[in-house]
Amino acid sequence: MSRHELSTEHADLRAAVEEFARSEVAPVIGDFYQRESFPYQIIAKMGEMGLFGLPFPEEHGGMGGDYFALCLALEELARVDSSVAITLEAGVSLGAMPLFRFGTEEQKKTYLPALTSGRALGAFGLTEPGGGSDAGATRTTARLEDGEWVINGTKSFITNSGTDITTLVTVTAVTGRRDDGRPEISSILVPAGTPGFTVGQKYSKVGWNASDTNELVFEECRVPEANLVGERGRGYAQFLRILDEGRIAIAALSVGLAQGCVDESVRYSHEREAFGHHIGHYQAIQFKIAEMEARAHTARLAYYDAASRMLAGEAFKKEAAIAKLVASNAAMDNAREATQIFGGYGFMNDYPVGRFYRDAKILEVGEGTSEVQKMLIARELGLPA
Repeated sequence: MSRHELSTEHADLRAAVEEFARSEVAPVIGDFYQRESFPYQIIAKMGEMGLFGLPFPEEHGGMGGDYFALCLALEELARVDSSVAITLEAGVSLGAMPLFRFGTEEQKKTYLPALTSGRALGAFGLTEPGGGSDAGATRTTARLEDGEWVINGTKSFITNSGTDITTLVTVTAVTGRRDDGRPEISSILVPAGTPGFTVGQKYSKVGWNASDTNELVFEECRVPEANLVGERGRGYAQFLRILDEGRIAIAALSVGLAQGCVDESVRYSHEREAFGHHIGHYQAIQFKIAEMEARAHTARLAYYDAASRMLAGEAFKKEAAIAKLVASNAAMDNAREATQIFGGYGFMNDYPVGRFYRDAKILEVGEGTSEVQKMLIARELGLPA
């Protein structure tokens, strides 16, 4: 893949997901969204298409593709709806990827086939009630006792953690202290239904209303010592790697939402009449839509670049942060402008732009806030930490 061109395989995938999103997701997702109901049927179809297995090798039940393929799928889904897109992104990037990157062969054999097929979902518990961006301030603890990890703590805003097909959550926990007094943070796999592991009620959210988000509580929750994911004390470092990759995926999702705003605005500008003309006749509307397209295009190039560097084995931390920052800004700006173009109808849940507006803001927060992205970029430029 060059920096900006799609291979035949990637182009075919993009087209297939675009058709699926238009024909299977768009006609029904508004009802799921308003009922705040998880779209199991849609997710099952996405699993049958192999979307949850895109970046994983066939030996683990995957499609043998790459991370860029996942990003293309996310963009096309988010052009129609972000709830299904974030379900896929979290299921792959946060649910399955930590096991693929850092898990034991036994863990991979046990869990990855179901996760990569979409028959099951996994989640990652990092954020806590008292700490989001400051993930190093983890308060959840895990102590070794008689060959088991005993986990205590609470995790917040965890995607895919409470569905009927959720099979596991990987949590970060303090497992000791380093010589310098800093906490030793490790990642531990907790299967769904483990005694002492409680999934709280789902959150009432501003957006992503057809996705699953819950608080998780661990009270003397015991799992085998072998459920450690990766090296003890490396849980935080491992998750930073996962976040770097995930920022490219969130950037792709953001581009999809930004482009969806363009799609809907162009369509509406040909339909809506005011003062004797379709509103697309007026330069004020034309300029808004032109700027929206420019934002989406620029953000797309940013995530393409970050993804190509990642696949080439090059350093990509700065480029991932740039893509996430630029794309989430584009999504928020385009959602605001699309709502303005639609006027009163943009404020109605009957129109996709109403969902887009509600869904856009979290993109400036999740997987690292915009402020965190600026901090990362500055550090990569050699400015003081």
